[in-house]
Formats: sequence, C-alpha cells, structure tokens
Amino acid sequence: MEAEFWQERWAKGETGFHKSRPNPLLSRWWSSLGLHTAAPVWVPLCGKSLDMAWLREQGHPVVGIELARSALESFAAEQRLQLGWREQGEFAIGEGEGYCLYCGDFFALTAEDVARVEGVYDRAALIALPETMRGPYVEHMRQVLPAGWRLLLITLDYAQAERPGPPFSVPDVEVRTLFSGCLIELLEEKDVLDDHPVFREQGMTRLQERVYRISA
Repeated sequence: MEAEFWQERWAKGETGFHKSRPNPLLSRWWSSLGLHTAAPVWVPLCGKSLDMAWLREQGHPVVGIELARSALESFAAEQRLQLGWREQGEFAIGEGEGYCLYCGDFFALTAEDVARVEGVYDRAALIALPETMRGPYVEHMRQVLPAGWRLLLITLDYAQAERPGPPFSVPDVEVRTLFSGCLIELLEEKDVLDDHPVFREQGMTRLQERVYRISA
C-alpha cells in the first residue's frame, strides 16, 4: 500500500471511498469531544472529504494531509475556496479561508505542523491502511500531537478473508491495542452490511461499523 497506489486511484478516478455528503456519524458524535468551536482539527488522509467542509462550518480551522494534490485542488474547487499554495520542505501547502491543507507524506508531518491541533477526525485513514501500516500510523499520530488531543474514530470490522481491502477490517481489539494507554470509549456499534449491497454481493457476511471517542 505505497503512495503510488493512492496517487493512481485518484488519477484514474477510482474513488468509491469518497462520499457525496458529510458522514452522519460525524454530525451525531462530534460534539461529544467537547471541543470549543475555534479549536483546530486535523483530518489525516483527508482526500477531498466533505467532512472537512462540515467541520469548517462548525467554526473549526481544518488541517488536512493528503498525498494526491489533485484531491485537494478538487476539494478547493468544489468548495469555491481561494487557497494560496506554497512549498515548505517536503510539502506543498494550500492555505486560506480556515484551511491548511498539506500535500505530501503523512509520516513527514512534524509536531510543529500540528502544534495547535486539539481534535482529530479519522473516518477513512486507519481503515485505508493495511495491518502493517496501521501501527506506524497511530504511533506517528501520537508522537506529533500535542498533549490533550481528542479523536473521533470510525472503523469497519468484517472477516478480512471475505474481501480484500481497502477499506480494511480493523477489529475492536486492534483499536484498543493501537491506542493502549489512552481513554477509549465506544460510542456506537452497528452492522451496516444492508447499507452496502456491493459488499454483500462480494461475499461479505457482516460489516460492523464502530465509532470511538479517544483521548490522550
């Protein structure tokens, strides 16, 4: 699951993971993090998610990180944002109207880049990564975030043998291992297979969606 994989998917328009409306679980559970409206929020592996626009509408400055610049530019165009682009180290950064969008490698982000972040929203990052990358992803997140961060995490859990990812299955026990030492609260759990007939047609027999509130 190298960078080229995601670059190619965006280039080919193979973005079935992109949703045409904000995730209802975000609007249902975001307030449970207890963040003030001006708190900066980080969205890892953000693509052109409309969830960023929803977070911005709530008043949050949004920090995004994405490998494919085409995704960020598409988001800016669709949201009619006037972003100024600049180069900083390994990143191209688009800034303006409450957004700071990094184009580049997630693992190249430093603590300085997210120094003001108080909240994190992960709907499509952890489940986009194969098992071998999920540990390093969470470890890097925890290393660079400032003290007191709070995360709203949405995962999927199914029999991985029934379907290749992404999205990948991330069972509850793995979440609790990855975030060991943090306060982990399961907010909602539901089988959503009926909402995804394509997955059922591919042979999947269950699809658990879970929402977590995690804090340092």
